[in-house]
Amino acid sequence: MRKLAVPLILGLLILAGVPLLRRTPADSGVAARTTVAAAAPAVRNVIFVNGDGMAAAHREAGRLFLAGPGGSLTMDRFPYSGQLSTSPADPASIVTDSAAGASAWATGKRTYNGAISVDTGGKALPALGAQAKKAGRATGLVTTSQVTDASPAAFFANAVDRDAEDDIARQYLEVSKPDVILGGGEDWWLPKGRPGAYPDRPAADPTEFSVGTKGDLIAKARKNGYQYVSTAAQLAAAKPGKLLGLFANEEMFQQRSEGRGDVYQPVVGLATMTQKALGALSTDPDGFFLLVEEEAIDEFAHANNGRRVLQAMGELERTVAVVQSFAAAHPGTLVVVTGDHETGGLAVADPTGVTGEDGPFPVKGTGLRFAMKWTTGGHTAQDVPVSAYGPLAEKFTGKHPNTYVHEVLAPILTG
Repeated sequence: MRKLAVPLILGLLILAGVPLLRRTPADSGVAARTTVAAAAPAVRNVIFVNGDGMAAAHREAGRLFLAGPGGSLTMDRFPYSGQLSTSPADPASIVTDSAAGASAWATGKRTYNGAISVDTGGKALPALGAQAKKAGRATGLVTTSQVTDASPAAFFANAVDRDAEDDIARQYLEVSKPDVILGGGEDWWLPKGRPGAYPDRPAADPTEFSVGTKGDLIAKARKNGYQYVSTAAQLAAAKPGKLLGLFANEEMFQQRSEGRGDVYQPVVGLATMTQKALGALSTDPDGFFLLVEEEAIDEFAHANNGRRVLQAMGELERTVAVVQSFAAAHPGTLVVVTGDHETGGLAVADPTGVTGEDGPFPVKGTGLRFAMKWTTGGHTAQDVPVSAYGPLAEKFTGKHPNTYVHEVLAPILTG
């Protein structure tokens, strides 16, 4: 009976799925435990996409307008999703701005509104983009705002005041050194009185003009090995290597109420800039980190301009499709799409003719229409959706504070 006991027990254990010890030649007689679960998948690349000001209602309005009631946005088809809260650590407000929101992602610490990756006492904190660069990854940022605006800045710079954009540009060149920098904001890279590719005080917005105090940072970028481009043709022709592209004085749009000078016609679209950045960064054998931002959602929501918000959602949809296609072709790429906060207190509703409604807008593929109702021209404290695709995407299920983004990404990018 004893001779049968061990095989019988082993058989029962195997049927029950209990992991067993196994000896291998490399053990030299020492037992090594094997686990049933496979090793966690390696993440080589991280693409973090910020729909600035985008929460659930913005996504639903975009879905109805772009895909129809039976359709879905690319981000909605990602296999994992959750929610992020957005509260800052600001003594004056429970509602975050973009600076504090992005700093929470980039540092894992809540801070005050206006802060760029510094703590509540103004002490600089390690920023995730800069840390990824130090760890050997290629890094980049792409935005339809100024490249030195709050969200990209939080990943690659430190400042007690988000308005110090010329110093943020200086830090890009001297400290964090992202390989690819694409977006607007030429005014902050040139000294006052020296216009660049985009004339000072243009008719569309006479308040835009060069304001830098750190010298000619475009010339410095060239000296540091960056190709500098300012048009779509130049971007398309840019060769592999470090790349700086500035395509507007400030943001790449005019963020006004509908019919009052509102313009969304970027010199280069976000999807095109993102495609170029991916091509440049993906040559690094150690992988990369890329921050992508569609700023126009936030700015036009501030103006309660639903038509332009939907246009910006369309550009974000094209961009996320580019990113998802890249990730599908490059296993080991984690994509995360979310928003830093909600803007406008937006609700999607049936058109009723009530004063204050925005629209109506067509529901794609139907004869139906919907309205966009705004409750504020500012930010709100609503949670924001987060969607993820690729290895470790499952970590973004459930509800978490916005600092959780750092908790997930820091071990990947700094290890």
